[in-house]
Amino acid sequence: MNRKPLPPRATIGLLGGGQLAQMLVHAGNAMGFRFVALDPNPECPAFYAGAEVLAAPYGDRAALAELAKRCDLVTYEFENIEVSGVEFLESRVLVPQGSRLLALSQHRIREKIILQEQGFPVTPFRVVRSVAELSVAHKALGPLMLKTVTGGYDGKGQQKITSAAAVESGFAELSRKTRPPFIAEELVEFERELSVVVARNPAGKIASFPVGENVHEKNILTLTRVPARINPLVEAQALRLAEQVAEVLSLVGVLGLELFLLPDDTLLVNELAPRPHNSGHYTQDACATSQFEQHLRAVAAWPLGATTLHTPVVMLNLIGEQLSGMLEQLDRLPAAAHLHLYHKHEVRAGRKLGHLNFTCDDPARLLETLNSYGIWTPSLLENALS
Repeated sequence: MNRKPLPPRATIGLLGGGQLAQMLVHAGNAMGFRFVALDPNPECPAFYAGAEVLAAPYGDRAALAELAKRCDLVTYEFENIEVSGVEFLESRVLVPQGSRLLALSQHRIREKIILQEQGFPVTPFRVVRSVAELSVAHKALGPLMLKTVTGGYDGKGQQKITSAAAVESGFAELSRKTRPPFIAEELVEFERELSVVVARNPAGKIASFPVGENVHEKNILTLTRVPARINPLVEAQALRLAEQVAEVLSLVGVLGLELFLLPDDTLLVNELAPRPHNSGHYTQDACATSQFEQHLRAVAAWPLGATTLHTPVVMLNLIGEQLSGMLEQLDRLPAAAHLHLYHKHEVRAGRKLGHLNFTCDDPARLLETLNSYGIWTPSLLENALS
């Protein structure tokens, strides 16, 4: 569907004012847009980037109505919002991402089934409603990850089940957080974790960023290196999958597609996120267009920007106390280290407070140097080198 491009000086509403909203505002300021964010925190990260903030819960109907009234379109920066709230907005203002894709990405079972029905290779899974069903799933799949169907991010809402003895306790532990059903996913033996950030605009034009290679610690993304250490056929397959997903789901905006690379060079879709993705932060300093500008171009019906990679890059998240460790060693950082902080006042374990993009010619040498800083665990950097 063709749509008239949103002109500069138009106002874009942000449902959520976290770090992704902050970086959208930074990108949009240069494009001439104005921003109003709806967030419970009046001093959320988007506020520090220059957005006006409506301080209210995400589901507050009066606040949503005010957001719709003041904006030319609204976009959401994360998935942990009520679909009904987005549907409410859709009846009053343009929401290019739409509620359908949000509802799909919020529900792990629904997401897996739709992707599977469309022919995409997904991680083997079972729907689990009881200890007995989990026992059957474990016998069929072997070691597995038991996950809540909704909610949960950065490793939350998950239980690893590696033996029959852990079935009952794992089910009980997850049941304390939420009621069944759950989804049981096979713990596949993968060579690498990959991701692709892909964009699609209302006219159906699609553009993918280079494939990222990711390393997680405690189920939290910690490092992305680009280019990924994969062969050209795998790279082409990953980009093709991302673009096919974008087309099938009628994406408008950007989407992060997470993939497992298996030892035989086949790919499995792990999950998707219909908004700017943590693994795409490297685009801010290494690509012709950042994922944040690209998202705004897409929802505003502008032509998509070039996705050319100018230089190899390593992105490292700053999580919890890693931030203070990094600040103590600012004088040791390479000249090509680009620091992005999120204006979060509370430091706690597992909380993402910023990231660093290191543009470099030799990622392996860079990672060896970073190992001497003592900020990131040696095992993390070794995983990124192995």
